[in-house]
Amino acid sequence: MGEVELGTLLWEPSADARDRTNLGRFVQWVERTRGLELPTYDDVWRWSVDDLEDFWAAIVAWFDLPLAAPYERILADDRMPGAIWLPGARLNYAEQVLRWRGDRPAVVARSQTRDDVVLTREGLRDQVARATAGLRALGVGTGDRVVGYLPNLPETIVAFLACASIGAIWSSCAPEFGVKAVVDRVRQIEPKVLFAVDGYRYGDRVVSRVDEVAAIRDALPSLRATVVLPYLETEPDVDAFPGARSWATFMDTVAEEPVTQAVPFDHPLYVLYSSGTTGLPKPIVHGHGGILLEHVKILGLHHDLDETSVFTWFTTTGWMMWNYLVSGLAVGATVVLFDGDPAHPDPSTLWRLAAETGVDVFGVGAPFLMACRKTGLRPGERFDLTHLRQIGSTGSPLPPEGFGWVRDAVGAHVQVVSASGGTDVCTAFVAAAPLLPVHAGEIPCRCLGARVEAFDPDGRPVIGQRGELVITRPMPSMPVGFWGDPDGRRYREAYFDDFPGVWRHGDWLEITERGTCIITGRSDATLNRGGVRMGTAEFYAVVEDVEGVADSLVVHLDARAGRPDRLVLFVVTTPGTELDDELRARLTAAIRAGLSPRHVPDEVHAVPAVPRTISGKKMEVPVKRLLEGEPLEQVANPGAMANPSSLDAYASAPTRTH
Repeated sequence: MGEVELGTLLWEPSADARDRTNLGRFVQWVERTRGLELPTYDDVWRWSVDDLEDFWAAIVAWFDLPLAAPYERILADDRMPGAIWLPGARLNYAEQVLRWRGDRPAVVARSQTRDDVVLTREGLRDQVARATAGLRALGVGTGDRVVGYLPNLPETIVAFLACASIGAIWSSCAPEFGVKAVVDRVRQIEPKVLFAVDGYRYGDRVVSRVDEVAAIRDALPSLRATVVLPYLETEPDVDAFPGARSWATFMDTVAEEPVTQAVPFDHPLYVLYSSGTTGLPKPIVHGHGGILLEHVKILGLHHDLDETSVFTWFTTTGWMMWNYLVSGLAVGATVVLFDGDPAHPDPSTLWRLAAETGVDVFGVGAPFLMACRKTGLRPGERFDLTHLRQIGSTGSPLPPEGFGWVRDAVGAHVQVVSASGGTDVCTAFVAAAPLLPVHAGEIPCRCLGARVEAFDPDGRPVIGQRGELVITRPMPSMPVGFWGDPDGRRYREAYFDDFPGVWRHGDWLEITERGTCIITGRSDATLNRGGVRMGTAEFYAVVEDVEGVADSLVVHLDARAGRPDRLVLFVVTTPGTELDDELRARLTAAIRAGLSPRHVPDEVHAVPAVPRTISGKKMEVPVKRLLEGEPLEQVANPGAMANPSSLDAYASAPTRTH
C-alpha cells in the first residue's frame, strides 16, 4: 500500500456535481433567487459568512423548516456572546424529524445484545406518539429534564424525540459511564425522569448495570420516575428496580399522531457536557432552532444527505456525534445504529454493517481508521462498498496515511470527510463539501455559515501559518448557555476571554493558501521546542506509523527549578513488541526525519494504555499536570475517562516531579 504525502490530491468531484448534489442545487437556487454569481465554493462561503441573515434565511426556505410562528428577522443581535437568532419564531425540532411519512426505514439498529431492529417512518411516528403520551402521564411538561442512561438504540431516539415534542429537555449518558460520571453530569440539571437499561453486551462481555442504576437513582433526589428497558434480559427483573416502570408499560398508550409543542427558537433541546477531565463537566445547553438550522445545513449540504440516503456514525450516546447522527432523520435519511464492540469478532464488523445496510455516508473516529490500516484490513476487497460515497472522520486529526488507506483499501470513489468541531457547537465548523477536492491530511473547507479564522497571538487572521482556531461571527448552534450559569460568566470565560467578542476554540489551525484547513492538535497541549511549535497530531502521525507502536501520548514539560524542559513520549507497543534499544532507535529516526531533530523526545517510556476521555480524546493536559507533580485525584475525574486505571502508570513514571 503506497504512502501519500501531505497535500496529495486524492479525490475530485464529478464534472456535474453542481447539478447532482444538494449543495450544487442549493447554490444554483441562491443565484437565481438572489441575483448572485457564486462560481466557486469560496464565493459561496464568503457570501454565507458576510451576509449571515441572507444565508440562514435561505437555509430556512430551502429546507422548508416548519415554523409555527414567523421570525421578525434572522439575526437581531450579532454580538458574541449574546447573539439573538430568529426572535419571534416558534418551532419544534421533532416536528421536522417526524415530517417524513411512508414505509421506508427511518432507523435500522444492529446490536451485540439483541437481534436487529427496524423502525419505518410510520413506526417511528407511532412510537414517539406513545412515548410522548407516556411522558405526559408521568407529569413531564415543557422545561422538565429527562435523562437517558441508554445505549445507541431506537428506544433512545424515541425517548429523546418524545421529550423534544413536548418541550422537555433531554440529556444522555452512555451505560459504560460509571456512577460518578453520570451523577456529576445529570445531577446539575435535576432530572425528573430517568430512562435506563439493565445491562448490555460488549463483544463477548456481559455487563450488568443493575447496581449502577440503583446508585444513580439514589443520588438524584429530583427523580419522580424511572423507566427501565430490559435490554440484557428479555423480561425485566421487577425486584431489581423497585418502583420503576418497564418500557412496555411506559409505551402502553394508543396515540394516533405525534403532537409537537411549538417553542421559542432558543428553547433548550438538550444538554451536552464538556469532557470533565478536571472538575465537574460543564452542562452545555443547545436550543431547538439553532441545532435544527445547523444540522440540516451540514447534513443536507456538506454530507449531501436526503430522503434517499442511508447514514451511520459509530458513536455512543455520551458523545455529541450521537446527536449529530440522530439529526440525519431531520433531512429524511435512514439512520443506522450500532451498539457493541466495533472490533468484535474482528475489525471488519462496521464495514460489514455498512455493506449490508447500504450506507452512503459512514462516520467513525480517526483512530478507528488508523487501527484498520494497522491491521492491513482491506474492506473494499471483502465487501461491496460501491454505494459508499463518504467516510466521515472526526475525534482527532486524520493523518495523510489515513486518507491514503481509504483510497487504497476502501475505494478511490469514496470522499474522505475529515471534520473538526465540538460538543460546544454540536457540529463541525471545518469539513468537506461535495463540490471540493480532497487532499491528504487536509480538511477541504470552512463550513458554510461558519466564519472560522486562524489568529496570531495579537488577534490578527493569518493564512499559511498556524494560529488559534477562532470563530469571528456567531453560529446558530453556539450554546444557549451553560446550565446553572445565570449571569453567563462561565460561558464567557470558556470561549471569549482571550479575544473579546471572538470565540476561541482551543485548537491550532492552519488555513492554507488554497483554503483547506489543517488541525494540528489542542493549542494548550502544544510542543514548543526551541521556538518550533508543533501540534500533537503531527507528532502522533509519525510515531504511530512506526512498526511496533500501537498508540502513543506526548507531553512537553516546561523548564522548572533549574531543570531543562523535557519532551516525554509514552508508547503502547503492539503484542509481542518490547520497547528496546532497536525500537527507540527507529522512533528517533522517524521523528528526526518526519518532524525535526528538536522534537526527538528526551525520554521514552512504555505504558499499558493511553488515557482517554469517554469520547476517545487523548488526555495530554491531565498527564502533563500529573507529571508536574499535581495529585492524581486532582488532575482527572475517573468517571469521565474511558480507562481510568490507565493513569496509574503515569503517576508512577520515573519522569514525574514529586
